Amino acid sequence: MSGICEGRVAIVTGAGRGIGRGHALEFARQGAKVVVNDLGAELDGSGGSSGPAGEVVEEIRALGGEAVANGDDVADFEGGARLVKTALDSFGRLDVVVNNAGFLRDRMFANAAESEWDAVIRVHLKGHFCTARHAAAHWRDRAKAGEKIDARIINTSSGAGLQGSIAQATYSAAKAGIAALTLVQAAELRRYGVTANAIAPAARTRMTEKAFAEMMAEPESGFDAMAPENVAPLVVWLGSAEATDVTGQVFEVSGGKISVADGWRTGPEVDKGARWNPADIGPAVREILGKAVPAQKVYGT
Repeated sequence: MSGICEGRVAIVTGAGRGIGRGHALEFARQGAKVVVNDLGAELDGSGGSSGPAGEVVEEIRALGGEAVANGDDVADFEGGARLVKTALDSFGRLDVVVNNAGFLRDRMFANAAESEWDAVIRVHLKGHFCTARHAAAHWRDRAKAGEKIDARIINTSSGAGLQGSIAQATYSAAKAGIAALTLVQAAELRRYGVTANAIAPAARTRMTEKAFAEMMAEPESGFDAMAPENVAPLVVWLGSAEATDVTGQVFEVSGGKISVADGWRTGPEVDKGARWNPADIGPAVREILGKAVPAQKVYGT
């Protein structure tokens, strides 16, 4: 198969279903060899099976592509190392890591359990760390050995991480952390020929089809804007050699829409030139808030 990723090797985590499956299939259509990682867990992270990853591998092979399945836990540090090793052992190289795996434990903040916090932060935030950390070390070492590297980390944040979302405090915190992690990866790894970008997708998945049933409903005819495979073209392009000059960005993507998120930046300020008296702070804060661009609303408000 040929396309914009011909000859490249991509790892896609959580690739057994939904958005991740769309990524894996499109990478294959565009010529990449794919490591399809998936635990086969339920929506809340429980259970697991090898079925979903194996099914996607078979789909890719039926298309004439090359793929292997991997069932490692992406939030296990040694599991991340094995996932990178799977790519190197199977295909002799690694060019792209797409961090996509995750699950939900939605709860209003005042009711959130410690176990739910630990589980969601682990799979999303630590899960974005482990595989990419081993891949980055591999690319750094190859670059220091004189090899020209043109590699990619593509992370998955969320509108919940950019604006917050009612009943998703843990998920929102993890996804915000992923956006910040992406900025640091981009700054540190550029010298080695590695870019890092993130996406904040909106699509119909197991995570969204019940929570946002009306928005995610499949239309009777015409373009299905919420189909999960609509997210893949941007991710595959970011994984290609064409995207070598794009790094440190967070893109929102839904249907046929692509936008670049305008993140935290220093806004209006007031400088007294001396230490403030607490009693004087109120008017100063209201002055700068009056000049600031209003924040986007938290989802669900």
